[in-house]
Amino acid sequence: MHDDPDLWSEILTWTAGVTSQFLRAQVLAGASAIQLFDSWAGRLSLDEYRTFAAPYSKAVMDAVADLPVARVHFGTKTKPLLKDMYAVGATVMGIDQDTPLDWANELFDGKVPLQGNIDPELLSAPWDELRSHVEEVLARGSGAPSHIVNLGHGVPPDTDPDVLTRLVSFVHGES
Repeated sequence: MHDDPDLWSEILTWTAGVTSQFLRAQVLAGASAIQLFDSWAGRLSLDEYRTFAAPYSKAVMDAVADLPVARVHFGTKTKPLLKDMYAVGATVMGIDQDTPLDWANELFDGKVPLQGNIDPELLSAPWDELRSHVEEVLARGSGAPSHIVNLGHGVPPDTDPDVLTRLVSFVHGES
């Protein structure tokens, strides 16, 4: 990225093109939303993000902007980047478990739907602890124009599927 910016640009331009085609195909096959998931963005400074990532994320979002679906942009450890990540063309911001939803809602002046941000590590905790955490997530997300309940990152491989079923049932009962 720093050592050979031209090669970086070539690789990311190709990646953005392939990603755009894949997301378009998903929507044309019936997907009602897409998510651009950038798990490495949080390792970049704001200037690095603007130079080395945002232009390619924007290219992907622009390529699907004509489709009638929500466009979620998500990355981990991206609290300092959220406004810039939204600016590339997202319509929903995915928020990781380290960023409180009420803080993110204030950052976006209460105008941007939010997705997140149950801590995936708590999926192995006792149910009462997980339930309490989910209640807090729901409360913190309640001020957003919309809140899509989701994990703040992926499902750990050793997660008991019954916990996920119980979690979904609980969230449906609370909303």
